[in-house]
Amino acid sequence: MQLRIKKNETVLFIGDSITDCGKSDVDSPLGNGYVKMFRDLMISREPSKNITILNKGIGGNRISDLQARWNDDVLCHQPDWLSIMIGVNDLSCRVIGGSAAPTINLFEQMYDDILSKAKERLPDCRILLLDPFFIATMEPHVSEYQDSMLKLIPSYITVVHKMSQKYKTLLVKTHDVFQKLLQYHKSEIFCPEPVHPNITGHLMIAEAVANSTPKRDR
Repeated sequence: MQLRIKKNETVLFIGDSITDCGKSDVDSPLGNGYVKMFRDLMISREPSKNITILNKGIGGNRISDLQARWNDDVLCHQPDWLSIMIGVNDLSCRVIGGSAAPTINLFEQMYDDILSKAKERLPDCRILLLDPFFIATMEPHVSEYQDSMLKLIPSYITVVHKMSQKYKTLLVKTHDVFQKLLQYHKSEIFCPEPVHPNITGHLMIAEAVANSTPKRDR
């Protein structure tokens, strides 16, 4: 089912480097990843619409960074649609053992905080959550880091799904998308390493965003 957005509406994407994808550098303003591909899909499917796409991803961001810049980068823009993808850096920081890594409970509290503010300030905004993903399968003797990421990521995914249910948002199960694809193709098809997708991986995300969202009347 294709995403249906009204004419002249604004869609804002926020997240970490997966969302950023060069938008702060040579590929300004949308980057060269799933955000731009989503824009291209919308132009292809509904060329008559004047849809504004904003990319507010910043490489390296964690949930605390989104919380700190929530007003300036989200609320002030008053988007009609808001897409959030965050969590893999929080998870990676926890695996590596950095002292700045928030606990899973703190991750949930911060996620809850930004969503509650969005619902309060933007009551008509449609929100889409994308859960964190790790493009790898549980294979023996790969690396301790990969094993730990795959073992712990379900807890972060659970938080995102819980937030989606609490705030009645739309949801893309991004991790499941890639896990299903890995049943048929090697991970190298979608990424150079498990966190950052290549162009094929980004296309999978863009398609999931565009196709997994219920229709909205014109």
